Amino acid sequence: MNEKPHPRRARLFGHRDFRLLLTGAAAAQTGSQVTLVALPLVAVVVLDATPFEVGLLTAAETAAFLLVGLPAGAWLDRMRKLPVLIRADLVRCLAVGTIPPAAALGVLTMPQLYLVALVTGVATVFFDVAHQSFLPAVLPREQLVDGNGALETVRSSAQIAGPGLGGGLVQLLGAPLAIVADAFGYLVSALLLARIRVEEPLAEPEPGRSLRAEVGEGVRFVLGHPLLRAIAAATAVSNLFAAVLMAVQTVFWVRVLDLAPGAIGVLLSVSAVGGLAGALCAGRLARWVGQARLIWLSTLVTAPFAVLWPLSDGGLGVVLFGLASGVVLFGAVAYNVAQVSFRQSVCPPELLGRMNATMRFLVWGTLPIGALGGGIVADSAGPRAALWLGAVGFLLVPVPLLLSPLRRMRELPGGPDGTGSPAAGGDATATTPDSAAGGSPDRAAEEPAVSPSTH
Repeated sequence: MNEKPHPRRARLFGHRDFRLLLTGAAAAQTGSQVTLVALPLVAVVVLDATPFEVGLLTAAETAAFLLVGLPAGAWLDRMRKLPVLIRADLVRCLAVGTIPPAAALGVLTMPQLYLVALVTGVATVFFDVAHQSFLPAVLPREQLVDGNGALETVRSSAQIAGPGLGGGLVQLLGAPLAIVADAFGYLVSALLLARIRVEEPLAEPEPGRSLRAEVGEGVRFVLGHPLLRAIAAATAVSNLFAAVLMAVQTVFWVRVLDLAPGAIGVLLSVSAVGGLAGALCAGRLARWVGQARLIWLSTLVTAPFAVLWPLSDGGLGVVLFGLASGVVLFGAVAYNVAQVSFRQSVCPPELLGRMNATMRFLVWGTLPIGALGGGIVADSAGPRAALWLGAVGFLLVPVPLLLSPLRRMRELPGGPDGTGSPAAGGDATATTPDSAAGGSPDRAAEEPAVSPSTH
């Protein structure tokens, strides 16, 4: 006998526009995960880049969060979000699409990779902030937790399928040509988003208000809220040391563990199973332990597994690396679903773009710093030393959360003033509470970003 679909899930996937948003995210995320394998391999294998150059490439991918992260939110609060999402996908499609022909013609250089990373990074800033601010226009507030969980499930599934696909494509076609899959994913995402028919109200800026004043309002909202402030601090620490990992892991795998591209793809895919499990379990865990507790427990329990990264060596050591990444990703995704949903719920609609941009600036702005630091340490002391730096840093992630009011709470406030009653619908214990999408993407991924190239 066929089981009836879960009523909450049935209502969620009954939204045509949400289905398009979710399918577009799947296409873009899968392509991005291919590039997660292929782009560093282009630098390391094709262009023989040094650890510092690979770190600089990772920094270029995320530098945009420092360069345009804050004003992006104020700009987006004056715009309809859907056209921004479509244009950002098209820009990223064109940018990454320049790599395969340049490689085929023998003119590909590290400066071109830096430029592509910077351009796609700027587009990703606008995409991710707009994506998080757009979801509340698609779904009612009581479905935000389920909606974010579905988006995280898509991102985690892409993290499983994408790297394996990417490793296989790199081994079959070479790293530069494999990046075509990323360009195609962005194009499919743009085409699907163009079919969404949500009515988006356009907020009119108050007469006489400057961009600087509007940016300041978003910063004050985040830094003046004790829960958002603690979440921002913990996530910034997580991303700082995740960037150290991202900057050196490919060099470590290729030059220390001597892994082939296919094996690297499999390792990333196996690790991502933890992220998928976190996405599938996040809602249930929030109802079981409480959404506020889930935010700090998810990091406290999983962060110590990061010490297995630098302990990895050949054979069983590769399994240790995958296990550590899988457990850390489980905690990161569960944390992300809870805190992103809370941010979307607690923030007034007219401040969503600026709030998300401020959070992105604070928490993703540490990525280029961590990437550069990881590259410098790997260049001077070796990749394993840089992994030790990242692992020890991960142990600090729960500290801001444990020092905040979150440690004494079970549930999170659900009203736009931050003190309201739990949101209606779903389960009473899972109050509708930021990635992102990012899961991010964002991706990221969204945050904490063990794989910061995601949406």
